[in-house]
Amino acid sequence: MKKISIFFLIIIALVAGYIIGNRIDILSTKSSSPLYTYNLQLPKELSGESAAFSGIVHVISPVVVNISTSKTIVNKDSSFGPHSFGGPFSDFFEYNLPKKWKEQSLGSGVVVSSDGYIITNNHVVEKSDEIKVTLYDQQDYKGKIIGTDPKTDIAVIKISARNLPSIKWGNSDNLQVGEFVLAFGNPYSLGHTVTMGIVSAIGRANVGIADYEDFIQTDAAINPGNSGGPLVNIKGELVGINTAIFSRTGGYQGIGFAVPSNMVKSVMTQLINEGKVTRGWLGVTIQNLTPELAREFGLKEMTGALVTDIFKGSPAQKADLKRGDVILEVNDKKTRNVESLRNIVAQSKVGSKIKLKILRDSNTLIINIDVTEFPQDMAQAAPDEPSDDLFTKEKALTGLSVMELTRDIAKQLGLSNTEKGVVIVKVDQGSSAEDSGLKKGDVIQEINKKKIRDLNDFNKILPGIKEGDTVLMFINRGGNKFYITLKTYS
Repeated sequence: MKKISIFFLIIIALVAGYIIGNRIDILSTKSSSPLYTYNLQLPKELSGESAAFSGIVHVISPVVVNISTSKTIVNKDSSFGPHSFGGPFSDFFEYNLPKKWKEQSLGSGVVVSSDGYIITNNHVVEKSDEIKVTLYDQQDYKGKIIGTDPKTDIAVIKISARNLPSIKWGNSDNLQVGEFVLAFGNPYSLGHTVTMGIVSAIGRANVGIADYEDFIQTDAAINPGNSGGPLVNIKGELVGINTAIFSRTGGYQGIGFAVPSNMVKSVMTQLINEGKVTRGWLGVTIQNLTPELAREFGLKEMTGALVTDIFKGSPAQKADLKRGDVILEVNDKKTRNVESLRNIVAQSKVGSKIKLKILRDSNTLIINIDVTEFPQDMAQAAPDEPSDDLFTKEKALTGLSVMELTRDIAKQLGLSNTEKGVVIVKVDQGSSAEDSGLKKGDVIQEINKKKIRDLNDFNKILPGIKEGDTVLMFINRGGNKFYITLKTYS
């Protein structure tokens, strides 16, 4: 009996210890609940933990190719040779400075059709003498260039093969910042490498890589050798072609750029069907809006493209588009900035019509305009720097001096002799005129939407400008026309 009592006492002690150790309040009737609940629902594609990504890699890897190119470099510099040095070192320089040699380079590509069409970057294959394409199964083929487009850095090559696996196209317009993406390629000769990241930004332009830029920015690791490889979403669809990295070291630093698949597909189709890329043209020059310009033109948002000039005889002139119009939408799609508008127009089919929604004098209008082919002779003459002895110094708005634009000065500035206005001859350092971006040689052709034909027009408008006002100016800088805002205080 005594043994049984000791046994029960031990049991009671163990239960009591468990309750105290785990802080169970046996007197509380309230159910415990966590202070924070994580309710994020993962996409179906990721619900299988790591299986989703490995499945994508399994499907995509066979469509990724290794591209190696070679080109012959000819050494035309004969200054380093036995005739220059002579003596006992002649043979050394003779043998170590060949007159020509082959330069090798490496890149990636993606198979887009079962009959051997492959997309890559133009800079991977340009000026190459030989192109070798190595497939996932290590078979080698000779590549033939079908067409290249340096303006987007896209090239199409072809190999003589059949029944190849090919990638599925995705709609890059549907990409959102934060989406998972995978980058495939052959970095540093390490074949068939895949890295994962997210879409860091979309619509990146002014990167300085190509003429037409609308890049997808990603933090998926992209390194030398990845150029031309596919960027895919978590459905395994092609959404971009890896093109460039931003780096101070030459290696990965978390910022990579890919050409959107929709732009790639448009370029590829034209290169295959026509052998060249034909771009649409409206005949306008445009500029991005600043907060000050947006206010001056009555816009609540800093989106759209401001029309600064209309080419004579262009579709824009025929459709009655005017300088000072703000293009808000193209075919019911919001215009983010100059780059997005330019890319939409460039990819529009020549001969088609596009619908523009514009803001003009606080009123919204709809204009239908024809798309014509971009002219090949659009080169603009660079302005010559005017010499100081041609100017007299007329004090005008605080911080700048102007004089009337004569035919001789217009010629020196690279302008037509029919242009009118006043030319800036001096911009004071530290003035609001300098802060606004005005430069010597700029021609003022409008102030607050009033035409300035000569110095008389300029002087007439001055009394109406008060200190602290924001002045809207229309500037012609060597043929490039744009709006600028200027605060009148010094």
